[in-house]
Amino acid sequence: MALSNMTRLDSRESAFFARQTEYIKTATYDAKTPALKGLTLVPQASGIPQGIREITYRRFAEAGEAKLVANYAKDFPRVDVFGEEDTVKVFDIGDSYGYNIKEIRESALAGTGLDRRRALAARNAIERKLNSLTLVSDKNAGTYGILDFPGITEATLPADGDGSSKSWASKDADEIIRDINILLNAVIEPTKGAEVPDTLLLPLPVYTALQSRRLGDTQVSLIKYISDNFQTLKKIDWLNELGSIGTGGSGRVMVGCFDAMHCENQIVNQFEQGDVQQEGFEFKIPCIASTAGSIVYYPGAFAFADGAC
Repeated sequence: MALSNMTRLDSRESAFFARQTEYIKTATYDAKTPALKGLTLVPQASGIPQGIREITYRRFAEAGEAKLVANYAKDFPRVDVFGEEDTVKVFDIGDSYGYNIKEIRESALAGTGLDRRRALAARNAIERKLNSLTLVSDKNAGTYGILDFPGITEATLPADGDGSSKSWASKDADEIIRDINILLNAVIEPTKGAEVPDTLLLPLPVYTALQSRRLGDTQVSLIKYISDNFQTLKKIDWLNELGSIGTGGSGRVMVGCFDAMHCENQIVNQFEQGDVQQEGFEFKIPCIASTAGSIVYYPGAFAFADGAC
C-alpha cells in the first residue's frame, strides 16, 4: 500500500513515516554488516541477468598435452576441455521488518526516529542465508555449496592418531603436516600439477589449536610453520561450517583454488527492500534476495578430508 493511502495515520504522521522509511532504507544499504566468510571466500559471478529462474553451467576437465614440434610441422597436438552440463534453480530469500501505528505515532510526537536496527536485522538475516547457501548445499532446494559440491575429490586421512583416530588433536606435528600433503596431492597428482591449491580451510577448533601448538621446543606455532613451509598456500583460514559438515558430523578440512576461474557464487539479486505494506495496524517492509548457490567449474581443483576434529 502506498504511503499516501495509509488512512490510519494523519497527514503529519504519514509524512513523518514516509521520511523515516526512506531514511532507514538508505541507511540500511549504507551500514556496515558483519563479515560473512562465504561471501568473501567465493567470488561473485558477474553479468547474471536479473529475473532468471535457472542457471545452466558446465563442470570442466582439461585433456591433452603440448609437445616439441619440428620446423614446418603440421601435427600440433590437440588439447580440449570436456564438460558435464548441469542446471540449478534460482531461489528467492525473504524476510521483513515493520512498525505498528502506536510506535509511529509515539515517534512522530516525540520527534525521534524509528528503530533502524530492525531494518539492519532483516538485511543481516538475508545475508546470513546467502552465506549459508554459498557454503553448504541445500538438498531440498537443489542448490550446491562450495564445501560439499559434487565431484570434489575426497581424500582419506590415516587413522594413526591416539586410539586409531583421524583427529589432528591426537596427532603430532609431523602427522598433521603429512595429512596436509595428502590433501594437496589429492589435487596436484591427478591433474599432473595443472591445479595447485592455494587455500587451506579448517574448522575453527582445528585452526585455533594449530595457533596454540608449538613446533617442538621452539616458539613457532604449527600454523605459522605450515604457512611458511607450504609455499603454494597463500591463505589459511577457518570456517564454522566445516566443524560438522563431514561424515557423521565430523570436522572437514579442505584445499582448493578459490578464484573466479574455478568457482563462483551465483547471487542473482542482492538484498532489496520493497514498498511499505499495511497489514492491520502494522506497516511491513518486505525484503528479498535471490541465489542459485555456488558453482564449481573445476571440481578437480578442490579436495577435502573428514575426521580432522
